[in-house]
Amino acid sequence: MLDVTRPLPRHELPGARDEARTAPRVLAAVVALLAVLGVHATWRYFVATARGQRFDELAFEGAEHGQGRLWVLAEPVLDVVSVAFVVAGVGTAVVVALVRRRWLLAVQVAVLVAGSNVTTQVAKHWFYERPDLLPGWNGPNTLPSGHTTVAASVSAAVLVAVPRAWRPAVAVVGAAWTGAMGVSTLVGQWHRPSDVVAALLVVLAWGAALCALTGRSSLDLPTAPGASMATPGSSVVAGVMLVGGAVAAVLAAVALADVSTEAGRVPFEGDVTAYGGGVGGVLAVTALVFALLLLLRQATARPQR
Repeated sequence: MLDVTRPLPRHELPGARDEARTAPRVLAAVVALLAVLGVHATWRYFVATARGQRFDELAFEGAEHGQGRLWVLAEPVLDVVSVAFVVAGVGTAVVVALVRRRWLLAVQVAVLVAGSNVTTQVAKHWFYERPDLLPGWNGPNTLPSGHTTVAASVSAAVLVAVPRAWRPAVAVVGAAWTGAMGVSTLVGQWHRPSDVVAALLVVLAWGAALCALTGRSSLDLPTAPGASMATPGSSVVAGVMLVGGAVAAVLAAVALADVSTEAGRVPFEGDVTAYGGGVGGVLAVTALVFALLLLLRQATARPQR
């Protein structure tokens, strides 16, 4: 009796060609490059210019409004991040890949998490600086956010490791968890919005690069001869995330434009507007990152036939 719960060996798949498709992998490589440029552009505007710093600082100051109540929710989220959490997250992704007999993928997901977090620390402490462009001293560079990188990279690793049918649900959970982490760093005044956005783009760069390097051993296989590889749920989930992200991005853009019209005023004004815009920006980029990773993983993991 045929066991349809497991992928069939390649030699049992009539006419199957377990070759990775070129076009999706090229697209993934382009997305990875754009994400790298996005990290630098985020630093260039929000850290290296007075106007960008002003918006970030306003959002930072705006977090004081309602902080007491919000901190009750934010503190437990931030406390989850630890070495044990990273090990557990990476271990889960690696075990899933090994159970699926995707040996190279098991190595890749570990590299994804390690590479993302090392990149964040190197960029924060050795590559980028924070010039004092506003009145007073505003501290050392904090871009990208380490906590957000941990949450996003672990979520991305699980997303690319799980079977095809599970990925839409994992993308939603990963985006929700990462978004909560990013917003919590704002609530606690641990980071500014640009720090979180840059961290998300770092993970997108590594995740898209992994998809671009998808090889034969990491491809999805049908559970039965002739079974469809189509996953319409992925398109629906990604579409909903992109629409929601677009709405949040519009709110962030409106807040940025509104605050920019007040440039140069001291003391600062519009901190609540900037805070709301910063939250909107974080949620928008979170939705974009996980929608793209879901679509890229599904496309690059689908074998050519």
